[in-house]
Amino acid sequence: MQDKMVEKTEFHKTQMKKFEKMINTADEKLAQELISDDASFYTPASPDPLYGGKGYLSVVYWMRKSFSNVQWKLEEMIAENDKVAVRWTCTGKHDGEFFGIKPTQKTFSASIMNFYTFNKEGKIINDIAAEGIIGILRGIGAFQL
Repeated sequence: MQDKMVEKTEFHKTQMKKFEKMINTADEKLAQELISDDASFYTPASPDPLYGGKGYLSVVYWMRKSFSNVQWKLEEMIAENDKVAVRWTCTGKHDGEFFGIKPTQKTFSASIMNFYTFNKEGKIINDIAAEGIIGILRGIGAFQL
């Protein structure tokens, strides 16, 4: 039983490394392989949930409109059973409008935390992003979407 849990954990880690490639290349084939069609995601990019690999990639495309060279680097990962926590470093250059802010041509680097859940087929069915400071700013009314 313990061997199966270790095997599943290692499989999910491998899937997340493929996921990193998928978001950095916008590979639709990988998105279909890695993300369940009925997975729903909530993002600042859309007031309604987005579904499946195409929905997830729509966030990537949305980010690229504001940061054409945006990249995510998987820094740390912890996996247990069907859950994986990942700390990403997201970088890019602000060369397109972002939430009404005109391009500044400045570069950014941000630490982002996400929690993923996998189904029995090994596909992502949920992604919860840790909001950090944005959640605090939104809560006190200093940040509006």
